[in-house]
Formats: sequence, C-alpha cells, structure tokens
Amino acid sequence: MPMFVDTSPPGQCIFCRLVANEIPSAKVFEDELTVAFMDIGQVTPGHVLVATQRHAATLLDTTPEEAAAVMRTAHRVARAVQAAFQPPGLTLLQANGALGGQTVAHFHLHVVPRHEGDGIALTWPRQEPPSAVLASHAERLRAAL
Repeated sequence: MPMFVDTSPPGQCIFCRLVANEIPSAKVFEDELTVAFMDIGQVTPGHVLVATQRHAATLLDTTPEEAAAVMRTAHRVARAVQAAFQPPGLTLLQANGALGGQTVAHFHLHVVPRHEGDGIALTWPRQEPPSAVLASHAERLRAAL
C-alpha cells in the first residue's frame, strides 16, 4: 500500500475535516452515513475512498449499520467506476490498525479500478494448516460469535 500517513494534529482527523468541508476534496457521493471521495494518492484513475461520516477509527468501531452502509456505497461506487472507467478488474481494500496497513485512523474502504501492469501487488505467504487446525479455529470463532 502507498505510505500516506495522516499527520493531522492529535484529535484532528483528516477525514473528519474532509466530511466537515474544512478541507477541499473531490466528493463523489454522500449520504447520512457515508461519504465517497477521490483518493488524492490515485493508484489508478477512478480510485475512490468510501468512509463513514462519523469518526470511527476501524471496522470494530463502526456500528453494524455504518459498516453495511459503507459496503452499500462501495457497491454503488464500484458500479459507477465500472461504467465510467471500464477497468477489467476491481479491488476493494479495507485495512484496520497500523499493523494491518491502515494509514488514516478513520474507517474507510478503497475502491480501486485494476488494469494489467498497474503495479499493485496483493500477495501473502500462503499456509495450508491441517484440517484439524482449521476446525479448531472455526470452533473458536463460533464460540466468539
């Protein structure tokens, strides 16, 4: 991921300032719960961020309604990106916490049009644990749900 880090003073989130129209942005869509705007670090033409209107640092800080609204807006924006830019692929990316790759501590999702040779690499070391380990992980998650 590109390394942009929000350098706003403590207590001043750059996306909150954008939502409040305190700083300029190229907004694409806005409703009661979400805002979609062009990423200033365009990876490819049409790269849009979809964020919550209310400040929530990560997915875990959103309400179920806000999380669902972000996905609804991302779906709507993805259809617009497809119509306007006709990319052969599309990536949705959402990161939580610094270790997860999040660089702005305000919940947001990237809608990134993809093209051959666009320089984006989404790779990780694949592991294939035994089925007993997967079953154990699934049980832990079922218990937490």
